[in-house]
Amino acid sequence: MWLWILATTAAYFIKGLCGFANTLVFTSILAFGTTNINISPVELLIGYPSNIILTLKNRKKLDHKIWIPLAILVLMGNIPGALLLRNADPGYIKVVFGVVIILLGIEMFLREQNKIRLKESRAMLFVIGLLSGVLCGLFGIGALLAAYLGRVTDNGEAFKANISAVFIVENTFRVILYSVLGIITLASLKQVALMLPFMLIGLYAGMGSSKILNEKKAKYLVILLLIISGVMMIAKNV
Repeated sequence: MWLWILATTAAYFIKGLCGFANTLVFTSILAFGTTNINISPVELLIGYPSNIILTLKNRKKLDHKIWIPLAILVLMGNIPGALLLRNADPGYIKVVFGVVIILLGIEMFLREQNKIRLKESRAMLFVIGLLSGVLCGLFGIGALLAAYLGRVTDNGEAFKANISAVFIVENTFRVILYSVLGIITLASLKQVALMLPFMLIGLYAGMGSSKILNEKKAKYLVILLLIISGVMMIAKNV
């Protein structure tokens, strides 16, 4: 239980601080001892209210031209991702997840260094939206969305508002989909009830810390931890 508490508090501290990466942190911590099919529904349900909180807090920065097209594309990719989550071998999923978080960690590092830039185009929007939907359906990961929105929003408040709005739409759809597929169980609901207080503690601590901490240095720490955890996960499951 202590590992779940640690994962929840740490993940949502990062969420409050940076606006994303909570799922990567949460799943990276828990995936060493728990299968993704048990992790993803819990993270989904405790993350849902956190996205509502961040969207409401930054609602003045919402841009429907940004978040609505992304939300639609993400929904299109959710179904194949969720079906893979239910039917794929847990060991293979962990290896894939390890590769994904290493690649995303490298992308996040290069983006922070301004060495790569995503062009705002319909083709890029389509590819990122669909891939993000598959990753959200499978792992709940929204880092590809962060990569795109980091380039098309003007500041941290706009970034948090629009990515959280996309997540609200995606989370709503995935709650329904996971319920239909039997991924959300009574056991996962009980775990959610236990973790919600720790989510709120981490989220508000992160939101408060974002006013005084260096956000860029916090992101570098997250990136380093993600890459290390990805390498360890692949080594353990290959």
